[in-house]
Amino acid sequence: MFAIELDEAAELRLLEPWQAEEFLAHMDRAREVVDPWIPWAKRSTDLDSARATLQRYADLAARDAGRLYGIWLDGTLVGGTMFVSFDATAGNCEIGCWLEPAGQGRGLITKAATHLIDWAVRVRGLHRIEWITRPDNTASSNVARRLGMQLDGTLRADYLHDGVRHDSQVWSLLAPEWLAR
Repeated sequence: MFAIELDEAAELRLLEPWQAEEFLAHMDRAREVVDPWIPWAKRSTDLDSARATLQRYADLAARDAGRLYGIWLDGTLVGGTMFVSFDATAGNCEIGCWLEPAGQGRGLITKAATHLIDWAVRVRGLHRIEWITRPDNTASSNVARRLGMQLDGTLRADYLHDGVRHDSQVWSLLAPEWLAR
């Protein structure tokens, strides 16, 4: 298995359909804290729906349009990060993340996202990396800041969750900014 070490106890690996049982157990632990931010959290409630979520990202990866990675801490899946969208032709992508409480406070999302950004910019030649979050998700906007992203603006009432409309902040980082770090 290919893995990137994030710290002495954590690693970043591909998250694939064959891991649906482990993913479902993770979602069962994380759903309450992840659901407001990640739309597929509430849809991954049994083995078939968990496998379908993972298969959707496997299909995106096969089309070079997205990817899904898990974060394992002491051998347990505790979260992940992903290319929500990936367009090599246009040179743009969006990164997203989620993390259950057991993995919080260790900088795992920042470390994992750093690897994704570096790969997107240095290996794939992408120009613009986006990070979209709700304004009330301060943990997420703090990660965007730590990654050196700038707040481009707020999309008013563009995200529908449980029948309620929420604003979204769009953060971005351009390749020249990343390479100058």
